[in-house]
Parts: sequence; C-alpha cells; structure tokens
Amino acid sequence: MWKKIVLGVLILLSAGVGFGMAKVQSTLNHTLNQVTRDTDSILKDVDLSGIDVESDDEIINLLLVGDDYRKEDNYTASGLPDVMMIATIDKKHNTLKLTSLMRDMLVDMTTDGEVNRLNHSFSYGEGGVKNLYKTIAQNFNIKLDGYLKVNFNAFVKVINAVGGVEVELTQSEADYLNTTNYIKPKKYRTVKVGKQTLNGAQALGYCRIRKGGTVTVNGLTDDYGRTWRQRTVLSALFDKVKGMSSSEWIDIANKVFKSISTDLDNDTIMSYMKDVISMGTLQVHQLQIPYEGYYFSNSDEAYTSLYPKYSLVPTNGTTSEYDVSENARILKKFILKYDGQDEFSAE
Repeated sequence: MWKKIVLGVLILLSAGVGFGMAKVQSTLNHTLNQVTRDTDSILKDVDLSGIDVESDDEIINLLLVGDDYRKEDNYTASGLPDVMMIATIDKKHNTLKLTSLMRDMLVDMTTDGEVNRLNHSFSYGEGGVKNLYKTIAQNFNIKLDGYLKVNFNAFVKVINAVGGVEVELTQSEADYLNTTNYIKPKKYRTVKVGKQTLNGAQALGYCRIRKGGTVTVNGLTDDYGRTWRQRTVLSALFDKVKGMSSSEWIDIANKVFKSISTDLDNDTIMSYMKDVISMGTLQVHQLQIPYEGYYFSNSDEAYTSLYPKYSLVPTNGTTSEYDVSENARILKKFILKYDGQDEFSAE
C-alpha cells in the first residue's frame, strides 16, 4: 500500500491545476515541516564501500517503506517492513516507475552472508532503513537517493480523506475480511462480493491480505496477490484525486504528513516535485521483483529445506537454485534503461 501512497501524495500534491510553484513553495514549507526528519538514517551517508552500485544523475530513486508497527491490543512487536518499494523519477526517459521488492524474497544479508527474507534486513547489522538500503545495494547494485517511511495510520487517513476507493472483491476476499481482524474496528467488517467503495480501515485490511486461500479477481494469491491489491488501491486513489483542487490536497497533506518520516529536507522534496511537474505525466510504470519466471515459491506444498519456508527464491530462470543476479539485471534495466514506450521486457 505505501509502495505507492507516498509517491502518489507527492505527485498529486504538485500537480494541482492553477497552483503556481511559488505558492506551492510558500504553502508546502509549513506542511512539509510536519514530516519527521530522520537524521540518523540518511541514505547518502550509508557506507557502501566494496559494493558496486549503478546510477544516473537524471534518474532519482526513492526507497518507500511501509512501517508495520501499529498500536493494537496485545500487539507489542516492533514489526518488520510490510512493503518495500523503489519509486523512480526518470527525467532521462520522462517516465515515472514503481518497483515492488517482495518482502519474502530471499537475498544475501550484508552482515554475514546469510540468506534470508528481504524484510529481515531490518534486524541485521545496524538495522532499520540503513541496513535495508545496504542489502538492496549489495544484491541489486542500485543507488538510492533517499527514503520515505509511512505507517498504517497515514494510509487510513488518506483513503478516508478522498472519500474511500472503489475496488472489486472476490468471494474468498470478502469472506476473509469479514471473519478476521484485518479490518478494525469490527463494525466495518461489512464488505461484500463485487465492486464497492472501501473506507480507510477496509482498504487497509484489503491491502494486507496474503493468506487464507484468498484469490484476487485476476487469479493471484499469496504475496503476489497482496501487492496487486496494493497497486489496485493506488490506481483507485489516483482516480479519486485527479479532479481535486490543490487546496484539497494541501488539506490531505496536513493530515497525512505527520505520519511520514524521511531523510530528505524540504528543498529536496520540492525539487523532486518540480521534476515531476516538468515531466507532465502521472502514468506510473510498474515492476515486481522477483520477476515472473525468475523465482520459485518455497511453499508448504513444494517445500525444500534448503531455503526458509514460505519464501520467494530468486533464480536465473533456468534452474531452481538460489541466484539473485538475473533479478538484479532486470531491475537495473527497468530503472535505468526502460523508456516506457512499449511493454517492459526482461530480455
């Protein structure tokens, strides 16, 4: 869900009709000051010595992290990131891109070479966002220019602020949401089969589904189904906000930005917003890593003890052995070379 929410907020805030950039700077400075600045996790200061990363001065990559920490009854775990994405502002090819990095994908940890799920990098080495970046750099050789972390509270607020989003639910999704605690408070467990408008709490529950034998309207299950649901919600959000005025977006930002932390300062954020405005597009090209055909799911049915259970094992596409190199190649091609003119091809 956060994978696109943050990028969507930045893009759509900056794209309001008739709202000059000078007024944007004057108004948004106050709004952006509400964002929490994380001076302990500045990505440009992360030590990447010994790690080769590729970059382009005309391509900006932002790490988007969905914070799984939530204050709930009997919930005390700090939480590993539920969503990890790379939002790309590609000025070279005039395109916007969004890459989902699957949380259960196996990668090499940066501390001792152990293979584990990507989101577990939050608890290795220095931990947190800095070690997540280091892990991404080591495995995929991509330079990141900053990060934004958002919690569940912001997601609920932004969906409610736009009046909810329309999605289509299958029978299995509706049954699951109405009989589990994914939707809180309980009074909102009233979803049904088919198209409907979900409020923030319902949309959050929908975006969290990945278990229980649920299937999306296009037949996806497990974590691939969940990330598809997240993209679907963002698309629905885009549809709602395209007709909103800039003042309405400022109001939303004032409600949401308190739940965002970043290593970026105001000037840098507004510079990125200007870049998006100058590109003149809100179309977002999407990718998931591991890429289809270049991984296998180490599920309960096909479990092999060589790898952690219920993990996604990257491969070179021809064998069933762990190998992240082809997925790294595909990610770099998408971020650094894809121009958005035709459908993306990994070949």
